[in-house]
Amino acid sequence: MSPTSAPARRRGRRIVAFSATGILVVIAVALGLYVPAALAAPLPAAQLELDVPTPAPAEPATLSLPGVGTGAIALEGSDELLGESGQTGPVPIASVTKVITALVVLESHPLVEGDDGPGITMTAADVQILEQTRAVDGSYELVNEGQVLSERQVLEIMLLKSANNYAETVTNWAFGSLAAYLDAARAFTAEHGLSDTTIVDASGLDPGSRSSTKDLMRIASLALADPVLATIVSTALDEVPVIGEIDNSNKLLGIDGIDGIKTGTTDEAGSCLLFSAEFTVGGETKSVVGVILGAQSSQAARDAVQALLASTKAAFTTIPLITADTEVGEYTTAWGKTASIVASADEEALVWSNDPVAVDASADDVVTARSGADVGTIRYTVDGRTEDVTLELDGTLEDPGFWWRVGHPELVFG
Repeated sequence: MSPTSAPARRRGRRIVAFSATGILVVIAVALGLYVPAALAAPLPAAQLELDVPTPAPAEPATLSLPGVGTGAIALEGSDELLGESGQTGPVPIASVTKVITALVVLESHPLVEGDDGPGITMTAADVQILEQTRAVDGSYELVNEGQVLSERQVLEIMLLKSANNYAETVTNWAFGSLAAYLDAARAFTAEHGLSDTTIVDASGLDPGSRSSTKDLMRIASLALADPVLATIVSTALDEVPVIGEIDNSNKLLGIDGIDGIKTGTTDEAGSCLLFSAEFTVGGETKSVVGVILGAQSSQAARDAVQALLASTKAAFTTIPLITADTEVGEYTTAWGKTASIVASADEEALVWSNDPVAVDASADDVVTARSGADVGTIRYTVDGRTEDVTLELDGTLEDPGFWWRVGHPELVFG
């Protein structure tokens, strides 16, 4: 054996020993770095599945629309009709024309509640208008030369008593002549998009004054939007100096929630009734406007209004949107845990007829969460209104713990 062989072997053993120790040190250092990194690394969000059921629609409405003449109804302020029948294009509207007369006069000479407006002195011309009205068998109220009535009182006589002569009197006062009034009326109808409406007189006695169901719904809403005019058309009985008591020709006021608006009858138009009403259904108050044109009698018009209103109210129904604890989805974590997503509360909505309900749902990205945590929202849209229902977690999604974290290096290294 060579004298140098033993020390060489010892050096080899030291190199191996040092190498093993180095590896252990590297492993220890790596683990010392990796484990904290793995434990601190963000966890992946749970996989989301969301499937919210669409509520079943209600039964379609069956409205009691008149078999004779024309009928229509709409929500106040809406251009969308709930239903209509008969001749829906322009037809004679008789004294319903006076609503337009009042709107045009009030646009030129506005009133506010508590202010009856300027005094209007009756002249010989107004007495002559009375005689002309009586000669053609038009509806009228007496006039005395020199009598002074306020603007509001003249409008009340025109609308409540449906006095044709007062329609001419107020337009002559407001505009100076019938021709000037008709110019103003044309400008008014154009301004408000009343393309089916033609006005050729102030009273509606002339069958050339015509409108459609669509336009009349808008006219009714415009009348109700004016506080003074809305109050006048809802007045059943009033008293005017010299003339005395005047009662409203609309005999349905106060019945079935009816609070307006105007009657009318001529040979060409038949019996007409532009109406408004308010009723409560499903805990909500609904305001509607409607019209009956061309009825065979005033009683037939009133009967048609009441039947149409009753069927309209019945067509608003409350439907369930969702019940509490209904499962609408699920979270599944990368470590195999699951938790259901449920509705937090019962929700229902009042719908018209079988109008559809739109459903839009969203849920948060979730990693870990406790049972009962809010995780999203369902939004139901019904007739332009929204109802929100909070989504909750039914079950706990916990951290996967030490061994799962350190066993998944992709958390650290991607």
